[in-house]
Amino acid sequence: MRLPLALLGAFAVTTAAVPADLPPPDKLPAHPEMPNPLVMRDGTKVSTKADWEAKRRPELKELFEHYMYGRFPAKPEKVTAKVLFEDPKALGGKGTLREVELTFGPPHWPKLYLLVAVPNGKTPAPCLVGPNFHGNHAATAHEKVRIPTAWVPGSGPGVAKGTNAATADGRGKQADTWSLEYAVGRGYAVATFYCGDLQPDRPTVREGMRATLPERPGGSPGDETATIAWWAWGVGRAVDHLLTDRGIDGKRLAVVGHSRLGKTALLAGAFDDRIAVVIPHQSGCGGAGPSRSKNDKAETVARITKAFPHWFCGHFTAFGPDPARLPFDQNGLVAVCAPRPVLMTNAEDDQWANPGGQFDVLRAAAPAYELYGVKKPVVADAMPESGKLSAERLGYFIRPGKHSMTPADWTVFLDYCDAWLK
Repeated sequence: MRLPLALLGAFAVTTAAVPADLPPPDKLPAHPEMPNPLVMRDGTKVSTKADWEAKRRPELKELFEHYMYGRFPAKPEKVTAKVLFEDPKALGGKGTLREVELTFGPPHWPKLYLLVAVPNGKTPAPCLVGPNFHGNHAATAHEKVRIPTAWVPGSGPGVAKGTNAATADGRGKQADTWSLEYAVGRGYAVATFYCGDLQPDRPTVREGMRATLPERPGGSPGDETATIAWWAWGVGRAVDHLLTDRGIDGKRLAVVGHSRLGKTALLAGAFDDRIAVVIPHQSGCGGAGPSRSKNDKAETVARITKAFPHWFCGHFTAFGPDPARLPFDQNGLVAVCAPRPVLMTNAEDDQWANPGGQFDVLRAAAPAYELYGVKKPVVADAMPESGKLSAERLGYFIRPGKHSMTPADWTVFLDYCDAWLK
């Protein structure tokens, strides 16, 4: 039995029923190579855009929900916004900074606190939206930005050892990670929220959105909504609000995230057609990296589900010993984004995120894009050299350095958005 979210009084629809023909992971046939995104589960080859959109694309989304990320939550009936503060002379006078409290459920549900930076005199502006790791206060030194009260990682800036509590000492300590002033100077808005306000990143405590829903009957793992799916759902709620903001061009939205939040960005982009450009930065296994990895230095399904089981639904853990049994690979999730542009960005020293495998994923997703008759080439013939942006519809970039999101990466993000949003 599936429990409808509408029972909680906040949602317009219930979640879909589990298809009766989805077998347990150990009963699925093995596919050593990444499955062709255009081939249905019954072996039928999709050859038209109409069949792709009516049949195969929904099938892929259902498979990703059931076997990997968990059932994607329904959209709430209403998202209400309360502006906590607004400063029209922020970011060196280049932009207006505001923080908005978003409510989308009963009073006891977690709220989303969205920090929005909009360029002055250049609106409506395209906007990059995405979750952050440690709180909005870390993205800017502005004294009015709210400090999270939810659990935060102990590694975060300004967090006293052993407390997992954010403090004012963390203000602005990750300003380079989000580059708000640079972005508004280039004519872009940026919107970000602390992922832990929605769902803290720890598996051992039932909290956040996990605590708002009744337990599934029996409590056994399966396709329950996992943490990455909740974070991606949160991106959708941010988009709900941004579409009401007159300073934002709702037709020019890009989603961006780093590492596990890069996984989130890719899932959010695939499941929300309102997002025009998708940028999963250094997202690796469970994101833009293939589950069928050929890179012995890359993270595997077995490793990621052991270390972070809460990011994915229970079914995905079962594929750790044999990911070839997955009825999809991450090229299928990129294909679901078609025909919208997707940019994968990486670092040479970050082999754990499998930069070469990510380029393979792009190449293997291209057939879905070709159904739309888009201008070729959809993706580069070969992985571009380090430091050179390949700005095709399925774009790619790799730079020297390590696992991080830097001002130099923001230059690449915005250069790519210049090509596809302006």
